[in-house]
Amino acid sequence: MVSDIGLDKNGTAKTAEGLNQYLADLHILYAKLHAYHWNIEGPMFFPLHEKLQEIYEAVAESIDEIAERILMIGHRPLTKLGDYQAHAKIKEVESRKIGDQDMVGDLLADHQYLIKTLRGIIEVAGESNDEGSADLAIAELRAHEKTVWMLSAHLG
Repeated sequence: MVSDIGLDKNGTAKTAEGLNQYLADLHILYAKLHAYHWNIEGPMFFPLHEKLQEIYEAVAESIDEIAERILMIGHRPLTKLGDYQAHAKIKEVESRKIGDQDMVGDLLADHQYLIKTLRGIIEVAGESNDEGSADLAIAELRAHEKTVWMLSAHLG
């Protein structure tokens, strides 16, 4: 069976699976970024509060693009919060006071994990000649790589 954009649905099943994994992780990351945005304390509060908002707004845009791409290649995106929690590898956080070093270290690990996930999606998409999904994953990869660079610079 062929999708509306000419890709074999069977061939893109692994890509859709990877994109759904990424989508679940993005939803948990989005919630985590909000938790940190609200709970960060200390001398870095103002710059990190603003930066976290910038990051979670970008994640919200990515969530929409990823879900739409899954539909474009002939599959269905996850939509239930329980499904996101069940599939995500990124872990939620409690609402508690947190300092910048712990928070940045945690987010750094999450973004490094997402980079690895995206590299896998790029590889799988290439196997099914799904250049559109690969291109989207590459753009996401670049954004996470930049975030890792910035978070690493903050940690020194």
